[in-house]
Amino acid sequence: MAEVLVFGLSEKEIITGCMSGKREHQEMFYKYYSPKMFGICLRYANDYHAAEDILQEGFIKVFKNLGKFRGEGSFEGWVKRIFINTAIEYYRKAVNHKGHSELDKVTFKQIGEVAIENLAAKDLLNMIQKLSPGYQTVFNMYVIDGFSHKEIAQQLGISEGTSKSQLARARAILQKMILKLHR
Repeated sequence: MAEVLVFGLSEKEIITGCMSGKREHQEMFYKYYSPKMFGICLRYANDYHAAEDILQEGFIKVFKNLGKFRGEGSFEGWVKRIFINTAIEYYRKAVNHKGHSELDKVTFKQIGEVAIENLAAKDLLNMIQKLSPGYQTVFNMYVIDGFSHKEIAQQLGISEGTSKSQLARARAILQKMILKLHR
């Protein structure tokens, strides 16, 4: 693990302090990682309050599992993965998958690059949050977090075809929202 200074301490010192139950180290850890992790939570949540719930639950899991980090790869990547998994669990609890069905493939036309370049990140986040929970989760997992359709299907308990069709539908809905915004 690389020595990264955070509030005058190395990342390793802060992690060790957190594992020892030192509140000041836990607070430093929280202050350093919460803005980045809250962004992840917002992408998966339907609203600000749900994102706060996911953030809180994610930090509880991180603090409980700090001793399990093996030092392989990026520590921040490990933390991010915990938050993504926490958001997915939140989704699973909130959505009953029995209502999901295979959707026909959706065709959609490409949106001009100019429209996307002029779109603020907060506008896009707001649009993503307006998607149904299923579409929103699949879109985030595939487009933003880089999961494969097979991984999404396994994580969410749906078929790969459902994952693909929900992604296509989410893209189509987002494209319509973007076109409407730029007319």
